[in-house]
Amino acid sequence: MKIAIIEDDKITRLELSKLLNSHGYETVLLTDFENLSEESKKYSFDLILLDINLPYENGYEICRKMKKLMSVPIIFVTSRDTSADELLSIQAGGIDFITKPYDTLILLEKIKRALQLSNPNNFRELTKKDCTLDLHLSVLKYEGKSIELTRNEFRILYYFFMNEDKIISKEELLEKLWNDKYYLDENVLLVNMTRLKKKMKEIGIIHLLENIRGKGWKL
Repeated sequence: MKIAIIEDDKITRLELSKLLNSHGYETVLLTDFENLSEESKKYSFDLILLDINLPYENGYEICRKMKKLMSVPIIFVTSRDTSADELLSIQAGGIDFITKPYDTLILLEKIKRALQLSNPNNFRELTKKDCTLDLHLSVLKYEGKSIELTRNEFRILYYFFMNEDKIISKEELLEKLWNDKYYLDENVLLVNMTRLKKKMKEIGIIHLLENIRGKGWKL
């Protein structure tokens, strides 16, 4: 599991990273505080630890932007400890809130639980826009009808389900899903996208994947 740390205090940032590394997590330290959204696009991670008092933008604003870019849980780790701060963190999209100085055991437990709650492997189905993706049977369901998906079709659709409302380019799909020796060019992706859309149309799904001209697709 990879965890992003957004903390402007270098000592605290390194302490957090060392703690998480010692418990088997991989960490990414995001430090370009003026361009955090752009910097985060370079990585893929499973959870974000986010401070509130940051240069340029506060943690609440960063949280809202991150939630638009990716579906990952965000835990606020901050020295601010009022009920108003905690409420604002929830309203911004945070899944949890812990104050500094934090108890390391409590922090680790909150991280563990947040990852468990957000891990789709702990669920059988994902539903978006009235369409349900069965994660165990690789089946897509809509209005009482269903279609079986190939491994490639399932991987494509699963990635879109996990990144709802985000425009995903063919380059991103190739990088995230087919970064291995078996897939060498975008033709493989385009063939699979065509087959997937044809299958969806067979059970009446025409609204799920939107083609954004010149940019990619969006769920």
